[in-house]
Amino acid sequence: MKFRDGMWLTAEGMRVEYAEDVYNITQTEKGLSLLCPTRKIFQRGDTLNLSTLTIDIEAASDGIISVETTHWAGEAVKGPNFDLFPDGQPKIEPQITQGVKGTTLNAGALSATIHPDQHTFDIRFHSTDGSKALTSLLNRSVGLAYSPGPSNPMQTGDMRDFKHYIFTQTTLGIGETVHGLGERFGAFNKVGQSISLWNADGGTSSDQAYKNVSFWLSSRGYGIFIDTPGKVELEIGSERCSRVQTSVQAQRLKWYIIYGPTPKDVLRRYSILTGKPGKVPSWSFGLWLSTSFTTNYDEATVNSFLEGMKERDTQVDVFHYDCFWMKAFTWTDFVFDSKRFPDPKAQISRLKESGLVKKVCVWINPYIAQHGAAFKTAAEKGYLLKRKNGDVWQWDLWQAGMGLVDFTNPDAVKWYVDCLNGLFDKGVDCIKTDFGERIPTLDVEWFDKSVDAHKMHNYYAFLYNKVVYEALQARYGTSEAVLFARTACAGTQRFPLVWGGDCESTPEAMAESVRGGLGLGLCGYAFWSNDIGGFEGYPAPWIYKRWVAFGLLCSHSRLHGSSSYRVPWTIDEDNKSEEGCSRTLAKWTALKTRLMPYLYAQGAKAVENGWPLSLRAMCLEFPEDRTAWYLDRQFMIGDSLLAAPIFDESGEVEFYLPKGKWTSFFTDKIRDGPGWFKEKHGFGSLPLYVRENTILVLGKSGVKGAVYDYAQDVEVCLYQVTEGASAELVDNQGNTLGTLKIDPSGELEGKGLLKGSWTTSDNGREVDELYSKTIEWL
Repeated sequence: MKFRDGMWLTAEGMRVEYAEDVYNITQTEKGLSLLCPTRKIFQRGDTLNLSTLTIDIEAASDGIISVETTHWAGEAVKGPNFDLFPDGQPKIEPQITQGVKGTTLNAGALSATIHPDQHTFDIRFHSTDGSKALTSLLNRSVGLAYSPGPSNPMQTGDMRDFKHYIFTQTTLGIGETVHGLGERFGAFNKVGQSISLWNADGGTSSDQAYKNVSFWLSSRGYGIFIDTPGKVELEIGSERCSRVQTSVQAQRLKWYIIYGPTPKDVLRRYSILTGKPGKVPSWSFGLWLSTSFTTNYDEATVNSFLEGMKERDTQVDVFHYDCFWMKAFTWTDFVFDSKRFPDPKAQISRLKESGLVKKVCVWINPYIAQHGAAFKTAAEKGYLLKRKNGDVWQWDLWQAGMGLVDFTNPDAVKWYVDCLNGLFDKGVDCIKTDFGERIPTLDVEWFDKSVDAHKMHNYYAFLYNKVVYEALQARYGTSEAVLFARTACAGTQRFPLVWGGDCESTPEAMAESVRGGLGLGLCGYAFWSNDIGGFEGYPAPWIYKRWVAFGLLCSHSRLHGSSSYRVPWTIDEDNKSEEGCSRTLAKWTALKTRLMPYLYAQGAKAVENGWPLSLRAMCLEFPEDRTAWYLDRQFMIGDSLLAAPIFDESGEVEFYLPKGKWTSFFTDKIRDGPGWFKEKHGFGSLPLYVRENTILVLGKSGVKGAVYDYAQDVEVCLYQVTEGASAELVDNQGNTLGTLKIDPSGELEGKGLLKGSWTTSDNGREVDELYSKTIEWL
């Protein structure tokens, strides 16, 4: 939303009024309240016939300050509202001081200072110790706008024909970059972009996003969380090049500025504000295999998939039934298609008893088709969203005559959970919560009359996933619940995990997916996945294999397509060579399995701190390296592993290593950073580098499945370690066993934690020399 036409003119059809003065500062219980007229006040008569904006600046927590701008305070405050500080708000005693630089509010590590001159609109946000200037609200940076612009103030007595906006413009420093705002598939650095935070089913090749998160991270050591689930419009250096403009159609706009100083610190504080990611079970890190979307399948097909994977040396930990486990025209009615699955409970039991798979997942959504068994009950009992005239809200987009579950109705929630429990009774262990983006805002009435329909559009994702996640927790235990969700908003990181949505089977789409995962990770999402091989289309064998390498280095890994299967032998006519799809998948699945002691320990750190496990943007680990803020084709896996997917059929790849010594995981060769490097790889490898001073614990070679004893028969690999280098050791339930550590003499402490025939490798790991023939340094 742009309010100006360049520097000098107001946009056509707009009226814009800016806070020009800080006429009065009042101390409140939590901070300061600023009365800001929209023209400078020099005499008493100047106070008449003008608008004012109230800016409330409050200490929310250590390093967190809220800023709320209000025009007309009488606007009805409707929900839903984000569930902030879900684990309890830390106590903070705001401190207010006055000095030559103005009035300062201190919230622990973060402060805000208001300029002492009433006629100079200037609010500065900075570290309390004065070491870091963060951002500011300067001249003409806070305002209100009307569209169309009224020609006479009397016209605003009837607001039905006017739209009213509140906006703020925080300054952008020279060279400052902006990241996050959810799972966005365009350029990683958002400066220069116009972004609307509005959930939409737009695939991965547009400016629409399934997961719009109202939080962005700055390279200057702070983040901003916009506290509204309604539609937010951002102009990030795209209306004024030196400012980030945030606007909402409302009478109020509230946001929180969160100080670091490091980006990891920002995310840690953000996770306190909006919630920490939930813990996921170890089995969920294994390979997931799907039936795909519109393909035909039954018990024989499923068995053939899993037996074929076993024959080709690949263990599947989770099998996923997509839409057509239910009959056509009946989604979602929670009823297995009796023709294809006459006894689903027995079939699922047989699958698990065979050892072909550990867990089973099924696809659902909150859309209830008119022709399904569930619709009549849901409609009659008032469990579906209604139109204002009392009709059930329905349309024919997606499912014929579908309605939408009204999760603001407690009875509807109970009914939906009862439906889920019916699936759990049949042996279903986890749920793919698809859709939830197309939530209507016009001509609708929610059961909870206190909610605003426009705010419900994005927030519905939170309610939907919360209901399903908590149902899984109630059945299987707090730490055993896991989703595969597509839509999200701020706070939904509490209900892991999410996947990237509908991507094409192209290298460009794989790069889009990487950017999406990086951006979402910078919004506090610890766990993320994507459709290996691409969802739409038919991947060429080389794309499939390169995507397999990328996908098995994500926190979670799923093979899934649309109208074609993703089992490897269907991709390349069952090429059985070492470079074929089947052997490539087997190698990368085996590698991820060996990495589980590292991945699961790093996952616990990610949950505790609100950090992404994978994909972790390079700037989180190397914030002082300016190049790291622009890297969107590579990522960290936890603290110590760097991966660079390959997007070219030739196998050539260019990547960047920050300062330090980096060891190739596949060859033990060492590179010195910082610098750009080029390599050429076969399908069994990619640039995977281990950071210096790392203790990397690997599971026993040949182990099958993600769940095993992470302290038994392991290989402890040391990479240029010095005193103090350490690695947490956890079991497959996430319990901390202890710490491996390098002592002052250079010896490894904590060996008593290890069991069986464990080994230590002092300069890297025991590598397969065959890789030296397939990796070329260019």
